[in-house]
Amino acid sequence: MKINDLLHIYQNELQNIYHRSEIEAVFYKLTEHFWQIKRLDLALDSGLKTPNDKMIQALSELKKNKPWQYITGKTSFCGLDLYVDKNVLIPRPETEELVDWIINDYKNAKKEIRILDIGSGSGAIAIALAKKLPKTKVTALDISEKALKIARKNAEKNQVKINLIQTDILSSPFDLNTYDIIVSNPPYVRNSEKKVIPKNVVDYEPETALFVPDEDPLIFYRKIVNLAVKTNGKKSIFFEFNEFLKTELEQLLLQYPVNDIRFKKDFRDKWRMVKIDL
Repeated sequence: MKINDLLHIYQNELQNIYHRSEIEAVFYKLTEHFWQIKRLDLALDSGLKTPNDKMIQALSELKKNKPWQYITGKTSFCGLDLYVDKNVLIPRPETEELVDWIINDYKNAKKEIRILDIGSGSGAIAIALAKKLPKTKVTALDISEKALKIARKNAEKNQVKINLIQTDILSSPFDLNTYDIIVSNPPYVRNSEKKVIPKNVVDYEPETALFVPDEDPLIFYRKIVNLAVKTNGKKSIFFEFNEFLKTELEQLLLQYPVNDIRFKKDFRDKWRMVKIDL
């Protein structure tokens, strides 16, 4: 089957799930993964014939809303290649902005910076910071042993050294004294919001990494800040958060003896990040 014919099949079969531009983007991600052929090369030879059994199988999975990243087992974050599977969230572009904020603030650091990434998942944040801030010592913490295995694999793939710890931050009296920066993209989607979350997220990505109870949606933020304010010395906390909970989060943070609170919007003009200086 020719590439163009296969693309038309994807467009027809997926038109009720993805926008046309998304279909093409996913199609070429898959062709590059399965055949190691760049999109530009395919565009120059659209009549190319290749084995299509893997592409047809992938199409079947896409029709069931399975994310293409879980089909290929990989994704990109801050220019780094990462492994992902059903045990970890797929890193989002807005989280790259959180990482960029930290990098810009500390890129000229004269001494070693000790960073703790809470709820690390695939290790995306921790690995990107370790890679792009050479004067850092990074620790990644997660409740999931399976997620930490993925994070370890990603650290090795990207040739960085990070310390991996398995613990539940909600039940653990974890000592934050030794860290200069605490960063977390914790679960923050309220259970009541499930009905507006895309099926490819709800049906496939790990629920424990996404959702929090409606009655206490800021549970992770409260716990982390509680631990942080009990420590000695100056430190900064960077959070990603639910755009609909900015007011509630600000009210929570103002209850603590903090020196500064700065909120930022993401590239979609949504309130998404905050930095708290202690």
